[in-house]
Amino acid sequence: MDGIPAYNYLNTPKGWKSWLLTRDHKRIGLMYLFAIMFFFLIGGIFALLIRIQLLTPNQALVKPETYNQLFTLHGAVMIFLFIIPSIPASLGNFVLPQLLGAKDVAFPRLNLASWYIYVVGALFLIYSMFSGAADTGWTFYTPYSTQTTTSVIATTLGVFILGFSSIFTGLNFIVTIHKLRAPGMTWFSMPLFCWGLYATAIIQVLATPVLGITLVLLILERLFSIGIFDPAMGGDPVLYQHFFWFYSHPAVYIMILPGMGIISETISVFSHKKIFGYKAIAFSSLGIAFVSFMVWGHHMFTSGQSEIAAMIFSFLTFLVGIPSGIKVFNWLATMYKGSISLAAPMIYTIMFLILFSIGGLTGIVLGALSVNVHMHGTYFVVAHFHYVMMGGTVMAFLAGLHYWWPKIWGRLYSEFWARVGALLIFIGFNMTFFSQFILGAKGMPRRYSTYLDQYQPLHGFSSVGSFVLGAGFVVMAVYLIYSLFRGRPAGNNPWGGLTLEWTTTSPPPPENFIETPKITHGPYDYDKVIADNG
Repeated sequence: MDGIPAYNYLNTPKGWKSWLLTRDHKRIGLMYLFAIMFFFLIGGIFALLIRIQLLTPNQALVKPETYNQLFTLHGAVMIFLFIIPSIPASLGNFVLPQLLGAKDVAFPRLNLASWYIYVVGALFLIYSMFSGAADTGWTFYTPYSTQTTTSVIATTLGVFILGFSSIFTGLNFIVTIHKLRAPGMTWFSMPLFCWGLYATAIIQVLATPVLGITLVLLILERLFSIGIFDPAMGGDPVLYQHFFWFYSHPAVYIMILPGMGIISETISVFSHKKIFGYKAIAFSSLGIAFVSFMVWGHHMFTSGQSEIAAMIFSFLTFLVGIPSGIKVFNWLATMYKGSISLAAPMIYTIMFLILFSIGGLTGIVLGALSVNVHMHGTYFVVAHFHYVMMGGTVMAFLAGLHYWWPKIWGRLYSEFWARVGALLIFIGFNMTFFSQFILGAKGMPRRYSTYLDQYQPLHGFSSVGSFVLGAGFVVMAVYLIYSLFRGRPAGNNPWGGLTLEWTTTSPPPPENFIETPKITHGPYDYDKVIADNG
């Protein structure tokens, strides 16, 4: 079969029912991948419509109320349907058991159930788009979300349902990592992507119920006029902010920690070096997970909380930068004097290091009380958020997608066009969002559909950049889809990786491994492998 093994998970068993009822973690991961890429397209279209509206000061593409719905849908779709499930549910599902030397996740039926729950939650959000889409922003802040006539209930109910999918995936990964490691694989011989998924799963299980309870309270308040968050009924809108951000700031690390795990894999493979500071990187993942639960208040510096509380949250915001910094410095030390190969996954890895560092450093800037008060609610926050989420999580996701693409499909894509796509994405991203740092510093508030003429040059530059960014993703879609039909066979290990997924065929068989893998070296022991082979 053109160099592709005839016996693989893609064609064994056959038939559409075998996919809909599958318990194979690889097929479930692939179904997640198709879904999240579809919603990435939808969210991207909303983003381009927003940037067209902001191309000129008084653009009349959409009405102001429609503009509010656009940025709400863009945020909700990108965060709840794309970024949060992107790496754990798709790439994590596909490779975690293979990284551990296991045949599947601990609870295959629960894994399939989590996929269907995701689909049901997505359907509620899709329904809300056509029934008067919510116009509250993706945070659903009260009291506006309790008073608006748009489809807040359908939207928040969809997010509530999606939370169960996230929790089930987290539970599955925790048990899988604890119980299904191959014989001889200790905690400190696990690939670092496993540590990233493990820390993420802990946050998913502990934090997601808080969001679920908060959204249920919001729905009950809208349905029965119970005074919980609406001050007109005796409620407290700041209470909603506490509840929401107690989940949503750990959720930032649900998004970024798996991406950091991917970077740890690609840095080592494409630098052809053992990872520097393995234990420091592993423990820093747990450190980020722990501290993430204590910094939610830095979103609320202007909410009227006490000065002491604001000082504590500001200090903790600086503190969370330490484990992130540990990772970045260890990655750079791994690259130092390495034999670096600039294949597509490594290009996206370097893009991650640059863009995430900018996002992280501007986060420290916003953690300073004196600066935050002036920057709060401006485009500076929008730019920071996108540098962390898109410059961080999405770039890491793309690095992982290109890294494991040959393993998923058994075929290689065009490296030339991958570089072209990456260049367009890098240029377009910085055009779009770096200009927004300047806009925010000049006082441009976010969520406005019109603005003063003085902001037009930067808004126009940002909008042009968004189309360059979009062109980069179109190029990527074309060469990846083309590779499925005309790509060269990848072989078992095209990158020379040392983790267990590269010891099986590409694509892998349904059971992952014909024989139970033998753990003979650590996941990054390039020096040992080179010595063993002379």
